[in-house]
Amino acid sequence: MTATNVETTAVGSARKWWMLALGMFAQAAQAVFVNGVAFLIPELQASHGLSLARTGLLVAAPTVGVMLTLIAWGALADRYGERTVLAIGMAVTAAAGLGAASSGSLSATGVFLVLGGMAAASANAASGRVVVGWFPPERRGLAMGIRQMSLPLGIACAALTMPSLAHEHGIGWALALPTALCAAAALACAIGVVDPPRPSRTSAAGLEMLANPYRNSSTLWRIHAVSVLLVVPQYTVWTYALVWLISERHWEATAAGLLVTVAQVLGALGRMAVGVWSDAVGSRLRPLRWVAAAGGLSMAALALSDSAPSLLAIPALVAASVATVAPNGLAFTAVAEIAGPFWGGRALGVQNTGQFVAASLVPPTFGALIGILGFPLTFAIAAAFPVISIPMIPLAGSADPARGTGED
Repeated sequence: MTATNVETTAVGSARKWWMLALGMFAQAAQAVFVNGVAFLIPELQASHGLSLARTGLLVAAPTVGVMLTLIAWGALADRYGERTVLAIGMAVTAAAGLGAASSGSLSATGVFLVLGGMAAASANAASGRVVVGWFPPERRGLAMGIRQMSLPLGIACAALTMPSLAHEHGIGWALALPTALCAAAALACAIGVVDPPRPSRTSAAGLEMLANPYRNSSTLWRIHAVSVLLVVPQYTVWTYALVWLISERHWEATAAGLLVTVAQVLGALGRMAVGVWSDAVGSRLRPLRWVAAAGGLSMAALALSDSAPSLLAIPALVAASVATVAPNGLAFTAVAEIAGPFWGGRALGVQNTGQFVAASLVPPTFGALIGILGFPLTFAIAAAFPVISIPMIPLAGSADPARGTGED
């Protein structure tokens, strides 16, 4: 290999990791905006006297916005590229965040949160496409596992900072944090993101890469359905872990936020670990079945230990926080690989739309369940969803994109 080729290879290798870093930054900033409102629940209850069900509606507002536009942003990424979508989407998210932070009423704040969520959806499809496009299949599980760390890391950032900001300075200052992060992400993506290489549409047509991947197979639909079910315990823990620690275990807000932060960091590392595992076994779908089972078992353990009550409830919460976030990267990578470069944005949009529909329903629904049934039974109900998903995961006779063949 010549010196020029070595230099070109080194530049290409550095570039793909830089694209991964930028994609992670955009997704993490989006995660703080979309999920950070959950950590304002104690302050909303204390200063505005809102019930869990009513605060759940405000928590769900950005998630509702996200689900409304995911497919549209994915189609735009398919057509115009990832850089444009990320830069414009994150800039509009920052503008909406500024409106929410400076709003004088909770109703107006809710409207701005919906609008911000609609713009923040740009990061979900486009940042994933950047990573899938730049990394080869044998490293894609690791890369997407690292990229998927951005969501729990963003939530960890929100858990560590937003409750104290809200308590000391008010809701507006707490919302200023995701606003600033999204503005910085918009600038970074506009300057640094390079769209991954892909065949021309003429060449792709000859290779049948433009064909609709949903037309002759149910594999994508089954992965979408499984992912929706797995979102329920994930968002139950994300939304109500802080509230549970404060109201049921009588923790101080700072200590509770720190534990949630640690759990989210561990969850981020778990996502990376299962990505490496999927590369090692040459399958995205086989590990998905195991992590779904782990999610169900950990939520059941949390329900049982909380009903006792037992000191094991805290470790069970941490285990559930880790296990319930682990499946996302596997399903996300599988969808992108099956759909290909010309349908990936739309397929990821469909994938995330289903997840965010479920995620938007979890805070108000499970908040009401907690009020009626209490935390242990609500955790037990959430545990049932990953158990139901296990037989739906495509395995035998389906194409596993990391492996290229059917699995027995």
